[in-house]
Parts: sequence; structure tokens; C-alpha cells
Amino acid sequence: MPVSRKFEPDHTDRAILRLIQKDAALSLADIAKEVGLTPTPCWKRIRRMEQEGVITGRVVLLDPEKVGLGVSVFVAIETGDHSAAWIERFAATVAKLPEIVECWRLGGDVDYLLRVVVPDMAAFDTFYRRLTADVPSLRKVTSRFAMERVKSTTALPL
Repeated sequence: MPVSRKFEPDHTDRAILRLIQKDAALSLADIAKEVGLTPTPCWKRIRRMEQEGVITGRVVLLDPEKVGLGVSVFVAIETGDHSAAWIERFAATVAKLPEIVECWRLGGDVDYLLRVVVPDMAAFDTFYRRLTADVPSLRKVTSRFAMERVKSTTALPL
């Protein structure tokens, strides 16, 4: 079995990644000019980073308030069941609930942390009822409602 190697970006790769994290709509010519390359070698670097899984996608970021999803809730979940069957059912439930925009499995006293976006409290109540009905063996579900977004970025600190 081949040993997978870790991708090690050089200075130019990092510069490219910093640029496209800020604006994925930049033209190849603009990226190349900014990092001191011509378009072809710049494209080859980007393509290699896509193939190696460093670049996993390109998206448009939306303002949740302006699209009617102004309530953010962080839901901490503790479960009494850690079996493979439970984990599979939980993952399937998470995948089918569009209000869950992030789900993290944690170490420590909380097993999972969800970030949920909804239009209002009534919508969160509906979401909460669906979640707790679809997932058995939830020992504790704690919701924390965001009051203000102080910082939000998708850019990694390269």
C-alpha cells in the first residue's frame, strides 16, 4: 500500500491559497500576476492543489441576515450511546437537516457540537423537535443562542 505524503506548500502556493481564500472569483491572470507567475504554471499549481485535496471546493458566502437566517444556535450534544449503529444514524440525521451547517465530534464532556442557522425561534423549536425525535439516546442537548458575530472567516491563517 503506498504511503501518502503530506502536501507541503511553498511560498508561492501559500500566496495563491491566501488570494483565493479571500476571493475565489479572481481570474487566473490576476492570481498569476499577484504571485509573480504566468497563467499556465499558476493554473498547474492550483490544479495540483485541487487534485491533492488541499483545495476542496469554491463557494459563495452569504450574509445569513440578508437571506432570512439571522438566528445562529450552537447545540452541544451528549449521548449515552457510542455504538457504530448510533453514530451512523446520527450522521444520517445530521446530513438530512439543512439547518445544521457544521457538526463537530469533540473530546471531553460534550460529544458533538452543531452550528444551526434558522430564521427565528419557532423554526429552531421545529428543528429541535425533529432532531430529538430522530436521534435516540441523547443524554443532554444544550442550546446556546448567538447574540453577536464578533468574527467570522473561512480563511485559514496561511
